[in-house]
Amino acid sequence: AVVSTQSTGERALKMKVGDRCEARTPNQPARRGEVAFVGEVEFKDGHWVGIKFDEPVGKHDGMVEGKRYFKCNNKYGAFCQPRFVEVGDFPPELDFSDDEI
Repeated sequence: AVVSTQSTGERALKMKVGDRCEARTPNQPARRGEVAFVGEVEFKDGHWVGIKFDEPVGKHDGMVEGKRYFKCNNKYGAFCQPRFVEVGDFPPELDFSDDEI
């Protein structure tokens, strides 16, 4: 396995608001969205990535503990550690579940 030698901060600094991304947090399916915030937050130490997900798979609307970090619909926003976020060409996933019976 390749272990990244980048610090969390260095990895976060390579991301920018508006980047398409995929969050791959442990024990959860991969979730796609858009980077909405990158930086330090008041509720935890270190650098965090705020994501506006394509689906309502998040935890909030961009506000945590009364502080607004970004705006999105409720349940579409979440913060992830940069090591769990991959930026790149991640178009919104198409849901074909209604097309099959």
